[in-house]
Amino acid sequence: MDRLHAGFARRGDLVFDVGAHVGDRVASFRRLGARVVAVEPQPALVAVLKLLYRRGGDVVIEPVAVGRRAGETSLMVNIDNPTVSTASSAFVTAASGAPGWDAQRWTRTLTASVTTLDALIDKHGTPAFIKIDVEGFEHEALEGLSRAVKALSFEFTTIQRDVALACIARCAALGYTRFNAALGESQSLVNPAWIDGEQIACWLVALPHAANSGDIYAALA
Repeated sequence: MDRLHAGFARRGDLVFDVGAHVGDRVASFRRLGARVVAVEPQPALVAVLKLLYRRGGDVVIEPVAVGRRAGETSLMVNIDNPTVSTASSAFVTAASGAPGWDAQRWTRTLTASVTTLDALIDKHGTPAFIKIDVEGFEHEALEGLSRAVKALSFEFTTIQRDVALACIARCAALGYTRFNAALGESQSLVNPAWIDGEQIACWLVALPHAANSGDIYAALA
C-alpha cells in the first residue's frame, strides 16, 4: 500500500481519504509523511478514527458524506460489514442476488450530513491526491469536484460498471488524461504504462464479473 501511495503523495502533501472507514489508508498516507483529511459519515467508524488519530496533528476527521451538493442523505448501514455501507440505493439493488454479494444485508438507515469535494478544498486546501471509496456513490462525489487536483482514485465494482464508466467520463471532463487501475486489495497497478480514458473504459468493460472490485486511478498529464 505504501509503495502504491508513494506515487501520489509525498512528505508534507495533503491527501483526502473519502470513505476512510477504519483508517488503513490514513495510516499509509501518514507513514509517507502526508497530512490527511479523513472523511467518514458512520458514527461507529468515526469513533475508531478518533481513537486512532485524534492525538496527531496530521489527521483531520470530517464526520460527513461527500456528494454533488451539500445537504443530507440517507446512509444504508451494513452492520456485519460496515465498509460496504452506502448512500446509494442503486448499489444495494445491484448487490441483491449478485454472486459474491448474497450475504450482504443493509439493515439500518441513518441520516448523514453531506459536503462536497469543492467545499473540503475550500476548507482545508488543495490536496495532492483524493482517494474515493464510497460504495456506488463515487460519481456523486466526483460531481461535487469542479477543479482537478493532481491525481485521484475511485473504487469500482463489477456489479455497477455503469457508475465507474460515469466516473471515468467525469474525470475526462475535469481534464484527466492518464488512467490506471488496481484490482481488489492488490495495491498494485495493473498496467506498467498509464493509458487514456477510452482504454481504461474498455479494460473495465472486459473485466470478468469475478474480479468484483478495485480502484481506478486518474492523473493529470
